[in-house]
Amino acid sequence: MEWLPLHVLSLMSGTAADGVDAVLADFLVEAGQLKWSVVARSRVDYSPTLRARLLRAMRSTSGSVALITELHAEVGQVYAALAGNVCDKFRVDLVSLSGQTVFHIPRLDQERGFTVKSTLQLGEAAWVLERCRVPVICDFRQSDLAAGGEGAPLVAFGDLQLYHRPGVARAIHNIGGISNLTYLPADGDSSQVLAFDTGPGNCLLDEAAQRFFGLAFDCDGALAACGKVNSALLATWLHHPYLRLPPPKSTGREIFCLEQMLQCAAPVECTNYDFMATLTAFTAASIAAGYRDYVLPRGLDEVLVAGGGAYNPTLMQALRQCLPVPVYTFEDIGLVARDREALAFGVMAYYAYHGLDNTLPQVTGAAHPVIAGKMLLPYR
Repeated sequence: MEWLPLHVLSLMSGTAADGVDAVLADFLVEAGQLKWSVVARSRVDYSPTLRARLLRAMRSTSGSVALITELHAEVGQVYAALAGNVCDKFRVDLVSLSGQTVFHIPRLDQERGFTVKSTLQLGEAAWVLERCRVPVICDFRQSDLAAGGEGAPLVAFGDLQLYHRPGVARAIHNIGGISNLTYLPADGDSSQVLAFDTGPGNCLLDEAAQRFFGLAFDCDGALAACGKVNSALLATWLHHPYLRLPPPKSTGREIFCLEQMLQCAAPVECTNYDFMATLTAFTAASIAAGYRDYVLPRGLDEVLVAGGGAYNPTLMQALRQCLPVPVYTFEDIGLVARDREALAFGVMAYYAYHGLDNTLPQVTGAAHPVIAGKMLLPYR
C-alpha cells in the first residue's frame, strides 16, 4: 500500500484533567518503519472552574446528565480553540482527538453498581472539525471495548512504533492521573508487548494537595518531601485489590480516589505532610509492584518515564529506589515527557486514516485487533 506523509495534530487530555497537550508531528512509514518528527507543541490549562466541573462529573455521586452534556461541548470548544491556533500557524492534515475520560468501567463490579462494561470520553470533535476543516479521528476506545477489550491502555501500539530500540528491553511508563506502562521486548515482537495500568499516578497526590493545602498539585513533590512515610498505612494501601489483578487491566479515578484511601487511614494519625509522603510512596510502590510481578521476569534493561509525574523529583526518587534497573525521564534522552500519550494517539490516527488496525489485542484483552477511532470529514 502507499503511505501518505501526514502532518498529524494530536490533542491529549489525561486523567489528571488539568488541561490539553497538543503535539504536531510528521508521520511517514517507509520500508515498514515509522519515521516521525515533532514540528510543534502547545498546551492550554483548563480554567479552575472547568477543571472543578470535570472532577465533579467524574464522581458518580456528584455528576449529572446535564453537567456531562454541557462539558462535552465545553471541552470540545477548548480543543477547537487550541487546535485552531496551531492550524493557523502550521500545515495540519489530520487531527487526532483522544477525549477527556470522565468514567471508565472495564470490568463488572456489582458492589460498585458497575453492570455494563463501558467508557466515556468528553470533548465533541465536531467543534474541532468546524474550526480546523481537516479530518478528525476521535473516540478511539469504543471499538476495542466492543471487541471484548477494556478500551485501555491503547497507547502501546504507538509506543512500539515510536520508541522500540532494537536489542533493548525497554518500558515506557506514563505517570499521568493514572499510571500505565508499556513493555517493549528487545526484538520488537508485537505479540510480546505488554501494557497495563499499574494504578494511581498523580490523581491521589493532586486530590490530597487540594484537600489538605488548597493547591492544585504537589509542585516538585515539595509537600511530600516535608513528611514522613507511615509504613503501616502504606502496607494497608498496598493490599488494594486492583494491584492483585493480572493484566490485561485498566483503571481510573472511579477506583482510586482520595476519599476511599482515607477511609483505610482510620485510626492512623498522620500530619497532612505525612499523608502526602505516604501517598507518594504508595504511588511509587504500586508502580514497582507491577514491574516486579509482570515485567522483570521477562527481562528489562531500562524504564523511560513520561507524563506529569516525571517532573516530580520526590516521586521519581522513590521510583528509582523501588526498581532494579535504570529509570530515565524522556528529557534525559532528549525527548519531551508530555508528548508521549499525544504522539501515541497520533500514530493510531495515522494508521486508522490508512485503514489499518491500530491496537494490540493481547494488551487490552480484545478478541482481535480493531481500527480504533471514528473519522469526521469536513464540509467541502
